[in-house]
Amino acid sequence: MQLQSTLDHTLRCPVCQLELSLQQNQGRPANLGCLAGHRFDAAKQGYFNLLTGKGTNFTEDRAQMVAARASFLDAGHYESLAEALGHRVRTVLRGCAQPRILDAGAGTGYYLSQALQALPGTTRPSAVALDISRYAMRKAAKVPDTLALVWDLWRDLPLQDGAFDVVLNIFSPHNGTEFARVLRPGGTALVVTPLPEHLAEGANVLGLLAIAADKAAGVVAAMGKSFTLVATEEVRIPLVLDPPAAFELAMMGPAGHHLDPEALRNRLAGVPSPILVTAAFRIQEFRKADESQAQAFTDGLSSSG
Repeated sequence: MQLQSTLDHTLRCPVCQLELSLQQNQGRPANLGCLAGHRFDAAKQGYFNLLTGKGTNFTEDRAQMVAARASFLDAGHYESLAEALGHRVRTVLRGCAQPRILDAGAGTGYYLSQALQALPGTTRPSAVALDISRYAMRKAAKVPDTLALVWDLWRDLPLQDGAFDVVLNIFSPHNGTEFARVLRPGGTALVVTPLPEHLAEGANVLGLLAIAADKAAGVVAAMGKSFTLVATEEVRIPLVLDPPAAFELAMMGPAGHHLDPEALRNRLAGVPSPILVTAAFRIQEFRKADESQAQAFTDGLSSSG
């Protein structure tokens, strides 16, 4: 975890909002601490749990769900989506020697890992992965150049203002106010959501939850007035799945909180194989207003008044 210098002035104590620094003492577990004395020790798997005290009211993805997601993604089923994201990250960070990336709702860190690998070898990136699931952060902590933090995205993020160049937000809550705060002026947020037809052919047999038809407009509203939508891309991936892969696909998403694993396995055993479905995603690229744009907007309000 060689991140101490690249994460300077990036983290904020969730208790008192003072700067949070990473300490890596030889022979002792790493810890995050602030000048007020608040300290968070690393778990043995390498992540930090900042949700102390009251914690959160939301339910984390369970170990079985995270294991299913890791297996499914590592098999390359969503590689086309990862490549599309990697291309966009590389493009928006062109010329940035030490980029900082926030993955808000990182899951296992699969997409973050692919995005980091897409950067030129001359860059020195660092990343922070946030997710509410301890089980997911155990895996994200293994992504090179990444600090994995257990955190609730609906709360104020434990990050400094303007500390990041890119925010990834993939199948996760869209806290636009906080994303705008932690992004630098001119920074980019890449938001991925499923299209309405995502996995529609297998929704019944897999027990999947319905997807809202107006999700794109909802994302724009959630991101707020600090962001401008600058590009949209749709990615469709035909999937040919055997029953084990179909089981992982169902269990790894939101439906996994409600599905009975044995009942799902029995149902899939009675379905002709292979199972053919189409994954369908929308990537929305948002740009945070830079300082000149923000000043022009303020001047416009003043003159109109």
